[in-house]
Amino acid sequence: MGDLILRADVEGVATLTLNRPKVLNALSPTLFVELREQIDAIAGEEEAIGCVVLRGEGRSFSAGNDLKALQAGEVSPSPDFNAETIEALENLPQPVIASVRGHCFTGALELVLGCDLLICSDTARFADTHGRWGMAPLWGMSQRLPRRVGELAAKDMMWSTRPIGSEEAVRIGLANRSVPDSELDTETAGWAAQIAKSSRFTLRTTKELIAGGRDLPLRDALLYERRESPGAGPDMIERLKDFGK
Repeated sequence: MGDLILRADVEGVATLTLNRPKVLNALSPTLFVELREQIDAIAGEEEAIGCVVLRGEGRSFSAGNDLKALQAGEVSPSPDFNAETIEALENLPQPVIASVRGHCFTGALELVLGCDLLICSDTARFADTHGRWGMAPLWGMSQRLPRRVGELAAKDMMWSTRPIGSEEAVRIGLANRSVPDSELDTETAGWAAQIAKSSRFTLRTTKELIAGGRDLPLRDALLYERRESPGAGPDMIERLKDFGK
């Protein structure tokens, strides 16, 4: 693995860092290859890793797709590789937190929409600029954004191309919370550590159940949960020993 995606593990939390700060962590094809390698590795570490954090080095999460790399002839391994990498991120058995400061534009917004949770600093700015450049989304924007924030808010973002700040991101449901920029890393680490203390069995099972019932009518989704939930996990008895302590 190269140095465009850095990984650091601390007590069950794997932090992946986009590491191109001089170009605002622009998403080049090579960066996506490294990201996919890290995602695939983490997917096989269900017991060792309980939570994943995705962040950007420097003052921005990412300014979006690296158009200069594309102009220079850098290509992905396959036409759908980047979209499939975001799907692999979305399908990780572990919960994934996006930690965002500064820019999170277009392709970067599509990337964080593949994460389960999102915390941002008060410097964060989110935008879909496909319309500014006469482009159409290929990495999931038209499907994930309406499901995250509702169709009305998604259409506004996609058609106006206007950036929204951290407070509006929280209000429309794009982000869980906004914190002062100086506190982002600490707050992210604390949230991830709290999640990683939960049962690995429960984390991956509830994530699977949510995904499996997402597109079903409520009655069918409730039946799906009853049918597919395994109930008690292998660590339940051991964890119950701490009840009341």
